[in-house]
Amino acid sequence: MILFTRLLAVSLLLATGAFAKFQEFDDSDDVAEYDDNDFAEFEDAADEVPTVRPPSQQTPEKEDEDDDDDEEATVELEGQEEFEEDAEGQEGDADAEPYDDEEFENYEDRMDTGTPNKNKDPITIVDVPAHLQNSWESYYMEILMVTGLLAYIMNYIIGKNKNSRLAQAWFNSHRELLESNFSLVGDDGTNKDAVSTGKLNQENEHIYNLWCSGRLCCEGMLIQLKFIKRQDLLNVLARMMRPTCDQVQIKVTMNDEDMDTYVFAVGTRKTLVRLQKEMQDLSEFCNDKPKSASKLGLPESMAILTEMGEVTDGVMDTKMVHYLTHYSDKIESIHFSDQYSGPKIMQEEGQPLKLPETKKTLLFTFNVPGSGNASVKDMEALLPLMNMVIYSIDKVKKFRLNREGKQKADKNRARVEENFLKLTHVQRQEAAQTRREEKKRAEKERIMNEEDPEKQRRLEEAVQRREQKKMEKKQMKMKQIKVKAM
Repeated sequence: MILFTRLLAVSLLLATGAFAKFQEFDDSDDVAEYDDNDFAEFEDAADEVPTVRPPSQQTPEKEDEDDDDDEEATVELEGQEEFEEDAEGQEGDADAEPYDDEEFENYEDRMDTGTPNKNKDPITIVDVPAHLQNSWESYYMEILMVTGLLAYIMNYIIGKNKNSRLAQAWFNSHRELLESNFSLVGDDGTNKDAVSTGKLNQENEHIYNLWCSGRLCCEGMLIQLKFIKRQDLLNVLARMMRPTCDQVQIKVTMNDEDMDTYVFAVGTRKTLVRLQKEMQDLSEFCNDKPKSASKLGLPESMAILTEMGEVTDGVMDTKMVHYLTHYSDKIESIHFSDQYSGPKIMQEEGQPLKLPETKKTLLFTFNVPGSGNASVKDMEALLPLMNMVIYSIDKVKKFRLNREGKQKADKNRARVEENFLKLTHVQRQEAAQTRREEKKRAEKERIMNEEDPEKQRRLEEAVQRREQKKMEKKQMKMKQIKVKAM
């Protein structure tokens, strides 16, 4: 009981002392000041530990700070016993309050004066190589490819539209003339019955076709507009080095009874030399080199290839000479032939066993003015040449060779056929020899496959008798030839 009374007295004494102490800090400003000074003491003490210097290197300012710290430490020791129980509560209240700028004065200076970490390596910054950096120079190849692709697409659209515009301009200017001479203009061949569509048939981006039929003395007329490949950028670049021009090619297929037997061509000398090498009929029936046409009043740049002189006098009348003289810059070649079969057959394709099929044909090749930069007016300027085509059809129908010319033409055709047969004679012999060998091989196989020996012997004897008879016939022929020779 006495012990309990003593403990109660000590507790009351401690509580009375604590209450009296808190009465001294009723003012909130004093409490905040006290708390700030309290934490400043601990911060100063923590900062002073790593920055200890010898007494000889301490400055006067540092000594003053040490004296102030000693006084603050003395005050703290005097009240330490009274505030042991309340220290944790005061620290929690101080953390919730805002920082004071005075607490961090000279903080960076003290950190700089600390001992550096000798074990830590210095940071080195390595330059990134140029080919790994993200810049426009790293994508120059992609930029060039995209630019080239865009240029190709733009050129394709522009070139295609220009070719279409030129073709439509040509058709609009020639439509009335064609419809007045042909009953069917523009058949595309998709229907069983011939139907006049009245428009061009586009084969591709630079070739347009027009089929006309329904006229006397001819089966039909095929007009082909061959423009430059303006839609192809590579072709456009190549044309800068070697300029070319647009062309209009006309092919008229005549009836067999409406054209006589002759071969004739007129045009520029360079073109005729090329055609004589490439075309089958010109190389066979026109053996002479192209002759000058200056005697007929034609320009020096033009020449003539003809099977016989009579054809030149009959075809080249005054009106034809007028067309060839006034439009010589637009006319590349005019080719009339009753033996037209197209270009020569190349050697690698093999020599045919029979003569190629021929048709009586009129061919016209016209160059569009402008040297590759044709305009709508240039296409319309070709209308007089179409009048020349219509006139040539009627002219060929009326022209006939005399008896001597007809005989000469027949002899030329017989000569060509005989030469052709001679050239193919070896090939025919080889084909016949191959067939005989295959036949003998088949007979031997049939005999070998025979199971009956007696029958097999009889078959062999029959084969030997046939061969013996053939040998006797050959010997008799040789004897007859010798008797005739004597």
